[in-house]
Amino acid sequence: MGEFRRETTRLVLRDWCEADWDEFFRLTDTPAVMRWLGGPLGAEGRRLQRERVTTCRARNGFCFWVVERLADGGHLAGEMLGFCGLKRADAPGSSIADEFEVGWRFREDSWGRVYAKEAALAALDLAFGTFEADEVFAITVPDNTASWGLMIRLGMERRPELDYDDTRFTGAMRRQILYSITRDQWESSE
Repeated sequence: MGEFRRETTRLVLRDWCEADWDEFFRLTDTPAVMRWLGGPLGAEGRRLQRERVTTCRARNGFCFWVVERLADGGHLAGEMLGFCGLKRADAPGSSIADEFEVGWRFREDSWGRVYAKEAALAALDLAFGTFEADEVFAITVPDNTASWGLMIRLGMERRPELDYDDTRFTGAMRRQILYSITRDQWESSE
C-alpha cells in the first residue's frame, strides 16, 4: 500500500507517520475541539483513537488523513491543522454501517478559515473519483451547528430517516444525525 498524499490550494492531506500522533493530540484533544465528540480523550482514548485509524487504514486502504497547511498568508508550510478524510462507517448502532463516511477534526485556531471545507471537498472528490462511492455520509450531533452547517455547504442533504443512537455516548451526544451526498449530486455540482 503506497503512501497517500493529495494537495489542494492551501492544504496537504497525507497518510500518518509515527511522529504525527503526539502533535495531533496536542492540537485537537482539547475541550473546545472535543466538545461535540465526547470531551477530551485522555491517554486510553488517545490510544484507542490511534488504533481505530490504523485498523481502518489497514482494512480499507484509507482512513482519515493528516491535514497540513501549505504556505499561505504568512503561515509556515507543514503545520498540522488536524485530520479529514474518509472511512467506512462503523459506529455502534450505525444505520449506515460500511458506507463511506467523510469526517474532520481541526485545531481551534484554524476554525473560520475554510480549511475544513477545502479538505472535505478533496475527500469527497476522492470518494467519488478514486474510490467510486455511490453516496457519502457525514455524522454529527444536533447541537453541533458548525459541523452540520459545513455539511450543507458541501452540498449534503439532511437524512433524518437514518439518524440513530450511538451507545458509546449519553445525553445530547447520544443522538447522531446524518447528511449525505450522492454521486449524481456531486457530479452536478462540479
